[in-house]
Amino acid sequence: MCSTQVPRLHKCNEQVWFPWRMNNGPITDRAPLPVRLGGASHQALWSPIGRRAVCPWPESQSEASLDLTTSQTGKPHSLRGAAAARCFSATPRSDGEHLSSFTRQFVRITAESPRSDMDILKSLAHPEEIFNLFKFKMGGCRTIMPKLNYESMSESLRTCYLYLNQTSRSFAAVIQALDGELRHAVCIFYLVLRALDTVEDDMTIPLDKKVPMLNDFHTYLYQDAWCFTESQEKDRQVLADFPTISLEFRNLAQEYRDVISDICHRMGEGMAEFLEKKVGSMKEWDLYCHYVAGLVGIGLSRLFSASQLEDPEVGRDTELANSMGLFLQKTNIIRDYLEDTQVGRAFWPQEAWSQFAGRLEDFAHPEKLESARSCLNLLVTDALRHVPDVIAYLSRLRNQSVFNFCAIPQVMAIATLSSCYNNPMVFKGVVKIRKGQAVTLMMEATNMSAVQTIISQYSQEILQKVSQADPTRDRTLHILAVIKEKSALPESSLPARTHHMSPMYLSAAMLLAALSWQYLSTTAAQAQGTGDI
Repeated sequence: MCSTQVPRLHKCNEQVWFPWRMNNGPITDRAPLPVRLGGASHQALWSPIGRRAVCPWPESQSEASLDLTTSQTGKPHSLRGAAAARCFSATPRSDGEHLSSFTRQFVRITAESPRSDMDILKSLAHPEEIFNLFKFKMGGCRTIMPKLNYESMSESLRTCYLYLNQTSRSFAAVIQALDGELRHAVCIFYLVLRALDTVEDDMTIPLDKKVPMLNDFHTYLYQDAWCFTESQEKDRQVLADFPTISLEFRNLAQEYRDVISDICHRMGEGMAEFLEKKVGSMKEWDLYCHYVAGLVGIGLSRLFSASQLEDPEVGRDTELANSMGLFLQKTNIIRDYLEDTQVGRAFWPQEAWSQFAGRLEDFAHPEKLESARSCLNLLVTDALRHVPDVIAYLSRLRNQSVFNFCAIPQVMAIATLSSCYNNPMVFKGVVKIRKGQAVTLMMEATNMSAVQTIISQYSQEILQKVSQADPTRDRTLHILAVIKEKSALPESSLPARTHHMSPMYLSAAMLLAALSWQYLSTTAAQAQGTGDI
C-alpha cells in the first residue's frame, strides 16, 4: 500500500462513517453503556431504537471495545462497555472481518434510524415518496441494484469496490448493477478518474507539481508501485492505494484498457490546461466540462460498445455522449457554487457572472441576491440545452442495466436543476433533492417512456418558476418548449395516476407503516443478534 496505511472504514449511509479499533484493558461492566449513549453529546449516535438494541446485551469479559466516530459533528463519540466487547470474536481484526452480525445491526440501527425518520418526514407532502422509501427498504432496491457476490472476487478487486462505495454516492449503486465484465471495467474506469480528479481538486499541491502529474497520470496505470500519499482531499485513499487500482486495470481486457488509458490521458491534459487559466467564456465552460465529464460520457459509451451490450453506434456518436457528461457536470457546478467558492475554486464562467457582479464571490452577499438568481437562471438554462441530446442518447440504449446506469443520473440531474432554478439557497448552502425523491426516481427511470415523463414533469416545474423579470426568460422558455416536444409521449402512453385517498391521509398511513416496519425490523435484528451471541 505504498508505505501509507489507509484506514478501513465501515460506511453505514451516505454521510456517516464509523471507524473502529481495539482498546487495551478488560471491560467488566455493561451498565455504563446505555448511560453514555443517552447523554446529550451522543445524540448523533443514539435513538430509542438503539436503546432497545443495547439494553438486552449480556456481559462479557473480552478485552475489546467499539469506538464509533461520526464526521458529521466533528467530535468523536465512543461506545465502551462489556456489551461492546461481546460484539467481537476472540480475535478481532482491523479490517472488520470478524464483526458479528449483531454489531453490524447495532451500528446500522444507531446510525441510520434518525436519518431514516428524517427522510420520511421530508417526504410527508409527497405520499408516493414514502411508499417508495418503504418499498425500497423492503427489497425493491434489488430489482435495479442486484447484490454482488464479493466472495468470488480477488482481494484487490474487493478493495476496488470498497473504494467505489466510499467515494461515490451517485454512481456506486448503478455501476454495481451493470451486467457482466462491463461492471468491473466501469468500476476501474471510475476509480482511475476519481484519482485523477482528486489530484486536480487538491489545492495543497503546488502547480509545478500538479501539472506534470495530470499530464502523466495515464502512464501511472502501467507502473506497479506508483502512488501519491501527500493529498489532503477526502478521497485521498484512491491515490494512496493506487497500486491496487492499477493492478485491476491491468487485469482488464485490452479493449477496455485502451479506452480507459486514452480518456485518462485526454482528461489529464485538459485539466492541466484549465489549472493555469480561468473558465472565461461560455465556450470555455463547454470545453472545461468536456474535459472533466464529456470525456467520461465518451469513454463510457465506448466501453458499452466494447462489451457488445450496446450497438457500435453508441460508442461512435461522441456528440451525444459528450452532452450526457456536460449535462451532469454543469448541474454539479451550478449546485456546488458555495462549496467551490469557499475553497477558492471558480467554475462558473466569467462571461455569465460578470454580467451581474464584479466578483463571483459577491453572489453570496444578501444584497446581491437578485443578481445572483439572474446568473443562476442563465446557467440552468444553458445546462438545459443538453436535455434533447440526453433524450436522443437514452433512446438508443437496449441493455437494461446500461439504460438504468445512464438514465438514473440524468433524471437526478434534471430534478436537481429544478430545485436550483431561481433558488437563493444555492448561495447559502447545498441544494439537494429529498431521499424519497431520489429513491422514486431510481425506481421509476427504468424505461424510455418513464424517463420522458420525468423530464417533462421537472421541465414543467421549472417553467412555473420563470419570472417575468428574468433576463434569460426568453431563452429559458424556448429550450423548455424544445424539451417538451422531445419528451412528449403519445396520449395512449401517458401513465395514469389515480388517488383513492387524500394525500394527507395517504402520507399518514405510509408514515405509520414505515415506522411500524422499522420497529419490527429492529426487533428482528435484536433477536437475530441474540442468537448470534
